[in-house]
Amino acid sequence: MELFQRAKAVRLKSSHDKYLTAEEDEESVTQDRNGSSRAAKWTVEFVDHSENVIRLKSCYGKYLTASNQPFLLGMTGRKVLQTLPKRLDSSVEWEPVRDNGAVKLKTRYGQFLRANGGLPPWRNSVTHDIPHRTATQEWILWEVHVVEILEAQSPAAKPAPPLVVEKEESFASVSSSPARSHSSLSASFSRQESNDSFVSSPPKGGDGRLIYFHIADEYGQIDDSFEELCITFKGSGVDELTRRLAEELGVDGITVCARSPLNGKLYPLRLHLPPNNATMHVVVVPPSSQVGQDLEET
Repeated sequence: MELFQRAKAVRLKSSHDKYLTAEEDEESVTQDRNGSSRAAKWTVEFVDHSENVIRLKSCYGKYLTASNQPFLLGMTGRKVLQTLPKRLDSSVEWEPVRDNGAVKLKTRYGQFLRANGGLPPWRNSVTHDIPHRTATQEWILWEVHVVEILEAQSPAAKPAPPLVVEKEESFASVSSSPARSHSSLSASFSRQESNDSFVSSPPKGGDGRLIYFHIADEYGQIDDSFEELCITFKGSGVDELTRRLAEELGVDGITVCARSPLNGKLYPLRLHLPPNNATMHVVVVPPSSQVGQDLEET
């Protein structure tokens, strides 16, 4: 909490080298590399009668809010939004928790503000969750940059305007920030994250095969209006492919399926993949969906 004691406004930098950003729709919250944008600036408010809790207000005058809306049906993690509730409640309150040179922002219910990485639609999204995978532990770490400081006032002094710090002052005083120690997952996508759409070049020689995939909803339905995502995969086993996709998506317990060309129904892949690094089109079924549970029992 001491990190915010003198802060009037801050920027929060994620482990993906992106800043917590309030979108122009005045509702969504994402990550963006443009830290100089006014949308990446959050005003700090202190909660009365609580020494360890703050609120963060966007440039649109709305509060960073831990909503109850699921980010994706069947997946863990709930949406973080900008809202202006009639009554300020615990959904807009965050407890800063120091972690070496970084900070975790915890909700009143024990979840953490999380900067997601990996493939769309996770890439650049922000949710609140409790990370269970080692590869995503750093996604809840934030580097705090102070952009406006509250000056201490003597009782008789006339209030002065806040001091604007031209050069951002980071509380991560040591040079090793969370962004310097990316997990293998986030690092593997660092080259593509400059573009909002994920593009994979065809593999060359022994570089493996292309795996195109859709993500099914909790009912096993697939929205074909969304372009397939793609990874390059060098293995030959279904278990290995399942682990790879789980790592990329940050979700355990998925089922990798194919669609029957006859009736369009999903069936789980078994054993080995087709030979000669043939390109494949598969469907990822979330672990909590009824379809996924039914497929696992077959």
